[in-house]
Amino acid sequence: MPWLPELFSAPVLERVLEERRRENLLSVPYFAGLLSGENRALIGSFAGEPELHHPEFGRVKGVAAFERFVDRATAWVKEHDITVESVALTVTPLRSVEEVILRLDGGRVELPVAVAADRDERAYLRELRVYYSTWPLTGSHLVRTPLMQLDPEVHAGGIAGEYQRALAAGDLEATVAAFEPGAYVREPAGSAYVHRGTDELRKLFTKFFSNDGGIPLEHGNVTDDGTSCVLEYNVVSWGRTELPPQAGIAVYVRGESGKLAAARIYDDVEPPL
Repeated sequence: MPWLPELFSAPVLERVLEERRRENLLSVPYFAGLLSGENRALIGSFAGEPELHHPEFGRVKGVAAFERFVDRATAWVKEHDITVESVALTVTPLRSVEEVILRLDGGRVELPVAVAADRDERAYLRELRVYYSTWPLTGSHLVRTPLMQLDPEVHAGGIAGEYQRALAAGDLEATVAAFEPGAYVREPAGSAYVHRGTDELRKLFTKFFSNDGGIPLEHGNVTDDGTSCVLEYNVVSWGRTELPPQAGIAVYVRGESGKLAAARIYDDVEPPL
C-alpha cells in the first residue's frame, strides 16, 4: 500500500476507506491510487523522482514517464473491466509488500500481483517494484531481468530460511517437511496452480527437482513482519539447467506450528522440465 493518504482528496479517500475511519488508513493501496486520477498525489508520495519497475513496461523513472505509465495502466484496467481482490500486506518500517488478485474480463482471467514499496524514514516512497507472471495474460512467459543484486548478507530467517536451503539443495524430504500438513504453495499463474497438503506438495517438488537438482535463488531483499517473510530474488538456474537471471518475489507465511502455512510465488520463470 504505497501512496500517502494525506495527499489525496476526500472523495478518493472515502472510496478507499469504505467503512474504515480515516485515521486508520496508513496508506492508499496501489491500484486504488492508480485509478484515483490524482497524479499529483501519486507523484507527491515519492521522496524524489518517481521510480517504478514493471514486468511489461520496464523501468519507469521521472515525472513524465510515470504519468504516461499511469495513463496506460488506467486504460488497461478499464479496458479489461478489472476488479481487485486484496490478499495480504506485509509491512516493516522501510518496506511494504502488497499482494492482490486481479480479475480481468468478467473474472475469466485471474492474475496474482505483488507490489514491493521501499520507503524512507518519513514514509515517502523511494521505489516501487511490481511482480506478476504474464502466463495468465498471454499463455507465454516473459524473461524479466534482475531488479535486485545478490546480497550475501541477506537471508530468510527461521523456517523460511530452512525451506530456502532445502529448495536450493533439491532435498525433497526437507522441503516438504518445512510445511504444515495443510499448507499450500501457489504458483505464479494463480488458483488453478495451488498445491495443498503434504501429498500434493510432495508431487509438486518431486517434479520441480526432476531436472537433476534444486532451485538456488540469489537473495536480494527480505521483508519480514514476524508472520510473513517476503523474499525478492533472482532465479539463475533450475537443476542442471542454467537460466538467464530473472527477477521474482515470494511470500512465505508462518503457521501456528512454526512451519510454513503458505508460499505464494510471483515470477515468470519457465521451468526447464
